[in-house]
Amino acid sequence: MAVIDPSSASAQAIRVAADVEADAVLSEVMEFAALARRGSYLAGDRLVSPKERTRWRFTYQRLAKATTRALAGRDVEPAASAMATLIDLACELRSVDYFRSEDPVEAARFVVSDAAAVMWSAIRREHGFAAFCERAAGQLLRWESQGGWTRRGEGWVSERETTLAQVVADMLPAPDAWGGFADQYLRALDGVAERGRAAGGRRWDRLVLGADLSAWHALLRARLAHGEYQDRLDVLAAHPALARPT
Repeated sequence: MAVIDPSSASAQAIRVAADVEADAVLSEVMEFAALARRGSYLAGDRLVSPKERTRWRFTYQRLAKATTRALAGRDVEPAASAMATLIDLACELRSVDYFRSEDPVEAARFVVSDAAAVMWSAIRREHGFAAFCERAAGQLLRWESQGGWTRRGEGWVSERETTLAQVVADMLPAPDAWGGFADQYLRALDGVAERGRAAGGRRWDRLVLGADLSAWHALLRARLAHGEYQDRLDVLAAHPALARPT
């Protein structure tokens, strides 16, 4: 296949098409997620046809592919919002029944780590490294799952998953990049702690966070143990969002 010059008319046409597609894809993804969360694929209300209730996994796959295409465009925000919605939905499906399936993420063939990698790469490409760090740090905190995103932890999807910690690590080429990302990650943890205090300080997922993020914390310790960013590890070790509740 011939390589397309990014400055050529053909490449520009592809990007324009992706930009146009992104808004439509976001609208469809948001509608799909809203219908799933209201139980339309289970309860059989009139908003979802009987045929669509049995084909939901193919809709999920189609929307994931369309969102990936849209992320190739210049205006990545609608496409990034669509992909984040699909990932949020996949995370919820580990414990909530929105569809008739024993393991919905496996049935949908949706690999969360691949989806996040495509989205974060697009954000870094179009908006720069600082924007990538700010966005990905909070999403890593929200989405990381030590055991993967399927219910059974085995099958086609599990074989293709990696941790989000590894996805991020592959996108941080130098010590300064690790330090910059660590700063954004600590800010994201601050947000968790603040929300915990606002809720009375008792309904925190601190133990879960500590377990799911253990691989990421190990990478941070290995990368920042020596050098000018070492003090971030002290902040991490004592952070209230990760402390064991008393």
